[in-house]
Amino acid sequence: MQPEPVISNISHVIQLSVAPVFLLTGVGSILSVLINRLGRIVDRIRVVDQKLIASARDDKASLRFELTTLGRRMRLINWAISLCITCALLVCLVIAMLFVSFFINMNVSYAAAILFVVAMLALIGGLLSFLREIYLAIAIARMGMH
Repeated sequence: MQPEPVISNISHVIQLSVAPVFLLTGVGSILSVLINRLGRIVDRIRVVDQKLIASARDDKASLRFELTTLGRRMRLINWAISLCITCALLVCLVIAMLFVSFFINMNVSYAAAILFVVAMLALIGGLLSFLREIYLAIAIARMGMH
């Protein structure tokens, strides 16, 4: 009869860990999008760099401006990726803390809550960097249409 409470306690810890695991899935999807955008920016930098080498003197200013803008976009995506990875690592730490605290019978609720809030702040920062990169890409695309 003794093992039943232990199993129910473990299942409770697993239930508490499910929500952060879903969050990790979402952050992983966001990271996939960010990495694809970074790859496209790097590819575009290579193309513009080759055009810059082969271009006439008149085109060089606009190509340099595009390279500068692509560099800004790359930095924003890099920040977004770094912050989202930080979020994922902190969420993993929260999950690990939940399980370890169960086995050592220690209350880590405040530490877990603080880490979770910091993870959410990192995710917010990553999404804001991503949003800024999107705005920059749209602004440059609109300039190219005029």
